[in-house]
Amino acid sequence: MKTLTRRRVLRGILQGGAVTVGLPLLNCFLNDNGNAYADGTPLPIRYGTWLWGLGMSKNVFVPKKTGLGFDLPEELVALKNVRDQINLYTNLTAFRDGAFFCHFTGWMVFRSGTSPTVANQAPAETLDVIVANQIGRTTRFKNLTATATGDVRTVVSYENPNTPNSPEFSPVNFYKRLFGPDFQDPNAPTFAPSPLIMARKSALSAVSEQIKGLEKKVGAEDRQRLDQYFTGLRHLEQQFDHQLTKPEPRAACVLPKAPAEDPKLGNEASLVAERHKIMTDLLVMAVACDQTRVFNMAYSNAQANTTKPGYEKPHHTTTHEEPTDAQLGYQPNASWFLRRSMESWAYFVEAFNSVKEGDGTLLDNCLIMANTDVANARIHSLEEMPAFTAGKAGGRVKTGLHIDCKGAQGTQLGFTTMKVMGLDIPSWGTKSNQASKVISEMLA
Repeated sequence: MKTLTRRRVLRGILQGGAVTVGLPLLNCFLNDNGNAYADGTPLPIRYGTWLWGLGMSKNVFVPKKTGLGFDLPEELVALKNVRDQINLYTNLTAFRDGAFFCHFTGWMVFRSGTSPTVANQAPAETLDVIVANQIGRTTRFKNLTATATGDVRTVVSYENPNTPNSPEFSPVNFYKRLFGPDFQDPNAPTFAPSPLIMARKSALSAVSEQIKGLEKKVGAEDRQRLDQYFTGLRHLEQQFDHQLTKPEPRAACVLPKAPAEDPKLGNEASLVAERHKIMTDLLVMAVACDQTRVFNMAYSNAQANTTKPGYEKPHHTTTHEEPTDAQLGYQPNASWFLRRSMESWAYFVEAFNSVKEGDGTLLDNCLIMANTDVANARIHSLEEMPAFTAGKAGGRVKTGLHIDCKGAQGTQLGFTTMKVMGLDIPSWGTKSNQASKVISEMLA
């Protein structure tokens, strides 16, 4: 018998059409350590982001201890079970470089490397797109973005300044997109290429020569627009190729149950948490099934309008109007909202960590960056900003650390995560936010 490999399939004809029967992910397909395929091909490393709005209450958020085994102040208590799977970064700075837009400049600097000059418009592509162009072209979706706000306007990803990636906000629609008719189950006993996908690919291929001719007839500015447009079409072709090829077995991939209906809309904290939970579970399984290797989740928008039962003001208004409690040293209701954010961040991390993959977990083969828009929301401060990462990126990143960044550019974190993901770039960002130094403490 020929050598058994993970690409071995049984081939045949069913009702006149070619089918293949794949094999499950057997132990013999992995190396002795269970962290790579037997032929040396490593398990894929994924990249993600997570956003929460309105910063922190420094007195009850920033640990007193740095390094391993850091303490968990009141606003971080929810992270008790995931502390060893995350890193906390404090004392990061987003430099304004002139213009300043409340609740937008801060998180946009972290995501694009550049301080925006126009409100609500990205100055450059976001880092998830940069990474996706490197590692996301062989999956069905180059990247995926979801939100718990129930609002399509919660945009956290941009292909370029003029092209936002709209988030999935409906669990029912998100499920249909991920696991509907176009989904190819990697563990299914048979595989038959979708005629619809074949037709779509043929249609794109049929106009490829016309595309080349058209580019020669237009000016430089239109050529740039066409290039962006046709780059998207080329990504589609690559995704179609992926869907026309028998996917490799994925032991962690289990078809989730379809949501019967979308959860109730509303900004009450428990409703946001429920939407976040459902969207997270779908996103985790999309990653486990290798439908994408780059993803984003927004717990809230930057100007979070989450509400608290029995309290009349939403989160954003609370940060500006609630007085600081003299005894506590912080705004108690504003802090209540932040604690709900951290509970959902903990759930997000645990969801990835609960899926077994190889000799570890799905989270072990991820690197997820979480950031916010400000440090102190009451004064819109962009100094002393916090951020997190979760996951070990296949052993490339240490976890369980609190790292005091001592005022460093927030872009250092994004630059470091991109370097971890294999991008060969000497620096990232512009003007005061240009970073060329990695956060070495996090690197394994």
